[in-house]
Amino acid sequence: METKNALAVFEGKGIRKTWHEKEWWFSVVDVVEALTESTDAKDYWYRLKKREQESGGIELSTFCRQLKLTSADGKKYETDCSNTEGLFRIIQSIPSKHAEPFKLWLAKVGYERVQEIDNPELAQKRMYELYRAKGYSDEWIEKRIRGIAVRQELTDEWKKRNVQEGKEYAILTNEISKATFGKTVQDYKEFKGLQGHNLRDHMNNLELIFTMLGEASTTHIARGKNAQGFVQNKGAAQEGGTVAGIAKTELEKRSRLSVSTPENYLTTPESKKRIGGKK
Repeated sequence: METKNALAVFEGKGIRKTWHEKEWWFSVVDVVEALTESTDAKDYWYRLKKREQESGGIELSTFCRQLKLTSADGKKYETDCSNTEGLFRIIQSIPSKHAEPFKLWLAKVGYERVQEIDNPELAQKRMYELYRAKGYSDEWIEKRIRGIAVRQELTDEWKKRNVQEGKEYAILTNEISKATFGKTVQDYKEFKGLQGHNLRDHMNNLELIFTMLGEASTTHIARGKNAQGFVQNKGAAQEGGTVAGIAKTELEKRSRLSVSTPENYLTTPESKKRIGGKK
């Protein structure tokens, strides 16, 4: 699910996080940047580890694990991550006026996740509030959240059918996108002028609907054919995307309007564009 790999915000600074072994793990470099405002957080983290090891024999790396997080180029890389307990220790070595507020923020983030596990409706409510705060309309948010559920159902199906998470998921997603829109995910991002942004957060209503149709159709076809492994599921992905692509083409022919548009919501919120007549 998308919330398992997400971006948290502390005082305007984005901090990547991932849900691993039933707890949040945070990018240490992102935390260092948020606390120190360093222009080179990676170098600061390297020197901090070296200083602590030389002065006190403490290996700060022991509080970390290498987990895959999405970088600015949209790809996932092994990244130093630490859980709440480990970050509390690392923070002790960082002189910063933001240390105490960050500790409170960190505890709050962890507590909210525990609440969401006990009551999944809270996660959806918080997501709804987050998108609304970013300027999205209720109609758009409903489709976006529904799309997340459709995507989750598809990836759960892939997992059961022995598709490998990561590269194979990305290839199959591109197959659906190409068959639906005639563009890979990266092509679509470039079409919309996006760099390091979530493509679906910049889709209009119809783009979201046809994305859902492609992924829901893929799930249905994979089940019907009992597709196993990457090759068979690649075929199901192409067929599922084709179902959505045919429907999209038919709509465009009848409406004489393109479903795919280069517009994004980087500068003007979705709700304001909707008022202006753009869907």
